[in-house]
Amino acid sequence: MPRAVITAKSAPYLRHGRPAALNALQNLHDHDIVETYGAQYRGIVQYYLLAGDVYRLNRLRWVMESSLLKTLAARHGSSMSAMAARYKTAISTPHGPRTCFEAVRQREGNRKPLVARFGGIPLKRQKYAVISDRIPGQNPPRYKELIIRLLRRRCELCGNSDQVQVHHIARLAELAPPGPGQPPWAKLMAKMRRKSLVVCEPCHDYIHTGQPSAAIPATT
Repeated sequence: MPRAVITAKSAPYLRHGRPAALNALQNLHDHDIVETYGAQYRGIVQYYLLAGDVYRLNRLRWVMESSLLKTLAARHGSSMSAMAARYKTAISTPHGPRTCFEAVRQREGNRKPLVARFGGIPLKRQKYAVISDRIPGQNPPRYKELIIRLLRRRCELCGNSDQVQVHHIARLAELAPPGPGQPPWAKLMAKMRRKSLVVCEPCHDYIHTGQPSAAIPATT
């Protein structure tokens, strides 16, 4: 197990030598966040399962797990311990039960819910693991974050599911200064660190007129 690989694979999840949240994922659904981390970790581990010292990937697992919990905590304005308690679960493996982090996305109708997991893979050598290098297919189109937010059709200010619009500003510096007088929409954009906000029509009118809609209480 090359140490350089562990260092290189851990680097995207570190900031100043410590695990950090990935800002690019903070506005995604919890299922999508866990699925992204889980797929990346699973691909690395399965590739090196033939190595006699595959256990060294424990370092990568800790880095990615800490980054995952920090990303979820940043999304919910919560703590790592609260996210760990919320998403930790146990699954069965050929080497006994293992803990992992699991996020579920419910779907309409009789469709089965989508389940995403991170971890739960025993870091033990598999002498007879088979590496199958399949010919990669055409990559699916990668949508920009704003398009994903629009496709949700949910107001990010009041949560209503209705026709949505996008409010834009040129620079984050244009937002009102933090404090009791800062309107909710400006506070949310500053927290998300985004120059766009997906809102319903009443909330968009509120942003421009200062008259709160029924779903948004007046600020004091």
